[in-house]
Amino acid sequence: MMDNTLEITDKSLFEQYARDQWLGMEINNESYLFDQKIIPDFAFKVISVNPENSIISENTKIDIIIDETAKDSSLKSTQSNVKLSDVVGQRNAKNKIKVIEKYLEEPESFGIWAPKNVLFYGNPGTGKTMLVKGLASEVDVPLYLIKATSLIGDHVGDAASKIHDLFEKASKNSPSIIFIDEIDAIALHRSFQSLRGDVSEIVNALLTEMDGITDNSDVITICATNNPNSLDSAVRSRFEEEIEFVLPNDEERREIFEKNISTLPLENDLDIERLVKISKNMSGRDIKEKILKTSLHHAISNEKDIIDMSDIDYAIKSSKIQINDVKGMFE
Repeated sequence: MMDNTLEITDKSLFEQYARDQWLGMEINNESYLFDQKIIPDFAFKVISVNPENSIISENTKIDIIIDETAKDSSLKSTQSNVKLSDVVGQRNAKNKIKVIEKYLEEPESFGIWAPKNVLFYGNPGTGKTMLVKGLASEVDVPLYLIKATSLIGDHVGDAASKIHDLFEKASKNSPSIIFIDEIDAIALHRSFQSLRGDVSEIVNALLTEMDGITDNSDVITICATNNPNSLDSAVRSRFEEEIEFVLPNDEERREIFEKNISTLPLENDLDIERLVKISKNMSGRDIKEKILKTSLHHAISNEKDIIDMSDIDYAIKSSKIQINDVKGMFE
């Protein structure tokens, strides 16, 4: 029995390889056979032997059982309660994904004009992942939410295999969405490829899937990066749409503050207008995590019943946020 660490494409060839390597070895149920040729110290577990205490010979028949549960464990679809309306701002992005939404609802109506590959780009914390979750939830399709770094294995070839498995899984459960975050981790521009020896193989595997050389019908691939210029040019050319995510404006930051403050477990004495002013050029995630969460924790640790602007001041100083108007903060 084996897991997905090793992929066997020709079982008859492997059977001959196994007989040659372990010829003359006595085996029984639950024993292990250690590979000493291709992958030293890799072990195959013997599930059953008939008859017991047999010796492997030229006539021994070997059946291989692949543990599919191990193969799929990191490729499960994600469930989310996020709605598109939960994403504050990003009007342009929301408008552009209407095509994807329509396609996932009625894939048969698009034919050859179906959207396939889309790139989200922009500053961290601007809602790229949240929007994808909202989209998948809205149209009720499986979402495969993957960090690109999780596709990189320990050995050359691992990443290509994982990419293939990911798209195969999504295709079996289509219509579906694959979201690969930090795509530049596996699809670097060629000028950076010296950083990792198997980048070419990874890029080729990704291109194969994005081009639809294998049948990935009704699968939408959405990738995200903070810096699209760092991407391999061949990969970038496969995206028919590049959608920018921008930092929130004054009105949007006000909405972000109001939505999140309403869920705080303590009362508050906060000046929303000043918060909007000092949070210019901050992302929604920074507002929530670096300002509001830190302020809440500071108030709780000081046994306060109310969060006030002094807690905000602490949050800003402790996280070294570059705020827009420190001087006028407590006027």
